[in-house]
Amino acid sequence: MSRPIFADPIFDGAADPVVINRRGTDEWWMFYTVRRAAHVGPGVEWVHGSPIGIAVSSDGGANWDYRGTVAGLDDPSDAGLNTHWAPEVIWALGEYHMYLSYITGTPDRWAGFPRRIVHFTSPDLVAWTRRSVLPLASEFVIDAAVALCADGLYRLWYKDEGNGSCTGVAISTDLYTWTHEGIAIPGSRHGGRGHEGPNVFELGGHSWMIVDEWRGQAVFRSDDARTWERQGLILDVPGDHPEDRQVARHADVVVQDGWAALVYFTHPNTGTDHTHEMDTPSARRSTIHWARLTVEDGVLRCERNVGALQLQALRD
Repeated sequence: MSRPIFADPIFDGAADPVVINRRGTDEWWMFYTVRRAAHVGPGVEWVHGSPIGIAVSSDGGANWDYRGTVAGLDDPSDAGLNTHWAPEVIWALGEYHMYLSYITGTPDRWAGFPRRIVHFTSPDLVAWTRRSVLPLASEFVIDAAVALCADGLYRLWYKDEGNGSCTGVAISTDLYTWTHEGIAIPGSRHGGRGHEGPNVFELGGHSWMIVDEWRGQAVFRSDDARTWERQGLILDVPGDHPEDRQVARHADVVVQDGWAALVYFTHPNTGTDHTHEMDTPSARRSTIHWARLTVEDGVLRCERNVGALQLQALRD
């Protein structure tokens, strides 16, 4: 059954997970948005003011130990409680990189509050150094995903809320300096459907992108990580476990040998997100789950009702 692999023990609002192996060890580190499910405040204030949580597994992802939250991510000029969302964490060019969605303060509404993606680096996944705010297509950008592509360039995909909630893309040679490249997946302003949470990975001889359409994960396939062909939806059908009876939301993918683990979150007690129906701690709860991905005849297949997660650690 598709039981949860993790729930935040403090705020009960784990969302937007990213999972990475701590190089040279058997440890897998999960970074995630900590939504404040029981927060008493107006509007969507509970979704804001969120730190980034840490959970660590030493048994391939079967069990996770809560390790608190990441320190030092605020802009030094921003006093008080600020908002951290949806980190992307990768190892590349000799260090760990985090690309964090950042909002100043704790807004109680969506409109009118710029959101930007901020770059940090770390030698050890613990201490993070702030590098820069990325110059992307608008000042309303969240949900970074970064990968090295076959043409030798790093690409960063992100949700551009300033342009119909499309997936924008920027390119870099060094992960520090970025140039806008265009739109990878159109949103509502360009004949597409609004979405968020892109994630890009290679599996079965193809590049794949998944995005959260709030009705399941849309799947796109590419041979060059630049031109994308839509394939359909996955994780739009509820799982068997009582904590997994809703569509899967904002996900990360960890590629293994011939398969991949897709790590996602759900709101177990409601089928909607951020609406008037989410006005109780029970409705706002979110838990982390996983599903298995494989490729058959050029089609991405997803198995939701799987057993314990078992990831193979990398070795230098």
